[in-house]
Parts: sequence; C-alpha cells; structure tokens
Amino acid sequence: MSAHESMEQADQAKEASSENKKIALLIAVIALCLALSETLGKSAQTESITKNVEAANLWAFFQAKSIRHTVVQTAAEQGKLSLGAAGDDAAKAALQKQIDDWQATAARYRSDPKSGEGQAELSERAKHAEEERELAAAQYHHFELASAAFQIGIVLASATIITGIIALSWVSGLLTIAGIIMTGLGLYFPHLLHLH
Repeated sequence: MSAHESMEQADQAKEASSENKKIALLIAVIALCLALSETLGKSAQTESITKNVEAANLWAFFQAKSIRHTVVQTAAEQGKLSLGAAGDDAAKAALQKQIDDWQATAARYRSDPKSGEGQAELSERAKHAEEERELAAAQYHHFELASAAFQIGIVLASATIITGIIALSWVSGLLTIAGIIMTGLGLYFPHLLHLH
C-alpha cells in the first residue's frame, strides 16, 4: 500500500468518524425527545383514567340522588293524597309539615349549591370530568404518535451508521420534526386532529 493510499484511507476514516459523531448526536437528541413525549404521554394517560373514574363516580352519585329525590317526591305526593283523610286539624298540620319537609328535601336533592351535591351540580361536575378525560385522551394519542415517530427516527439514524446511507439520517430528521410537531399539538391543540 502506498503512502498516498494510506493517507486517503485515513481521511476517509476521519470523515466517517465525523459523520458517525453527528449521527450519534442526532440519536441523542431524538432519544431526549422520545423521553419527553413518553413522559407526557404517560401523564396524559393517567389523567384520562383518573378523570374517567371521577366521572363514573359522580354519575353514580347523581343516580343515587335521583333515586332519593324520586322516593321523597313520591312520599310527598302520597302525603298530599292522605291530607283529605286526616281527621283533626292537628293531624292535618302534622302531615302538612311532613309534606313540606319532604318537598324541601326533594328540592335540595335536585339542586344544592351550598354543598355542591344536588343533581344539577353533580351533573355539571361529571360533565366537566368527562371533558377533562377527553382532553387528556386526545393529548395521549398525540404523544403516542410522537413517540412512534421518535422511535422510528432512532432506528433509521442507527441504520445510517451501519449502512452509510445518509438519506436515512435525513428521513430520521424529518420524523423527529414530525414527532416534535405532534408533541406540540398534544400540548397546545389536542383537539385539532381527531385521532381517536
């Protein structure tokens, strides 16, 4: 081997080493983005599950209040029917007081702004929890797609080192940009694309 050939090989090795360092840096950046999107995705998934349980609990509480409301309202209506059969004025007054108490209780079951546990308030809280669940689910789907883009980008960048095909690193870079865009959409505009 001549000195000239040795110099060319050394230059090529140096150039390949420089390219590999750039690809390794690209892989490190993509891995960082992947870690962030995975963390955001897990957080969104947990929030979605939590809000789903909260909404289910609130709707169950709403149903219990509905049953209580119906029972008390029925008792009040039954009492009204019995008023005519009541014998003396004292019995009528006592029955009327009971009817009034039942009606007040039924009204409180229907709406109780003070405690926030009337049917109207529970319904609003449950709907709000459902909206938060849907938001978290939409975010989760965006973060999952971003993670997939980052993972494929890492594979392609790694393949660039093995094969020497630079086009793979460009595709890897494009996938990284796509993943960053999906992460941004998940954070700021999760309902822009309907992914679920």
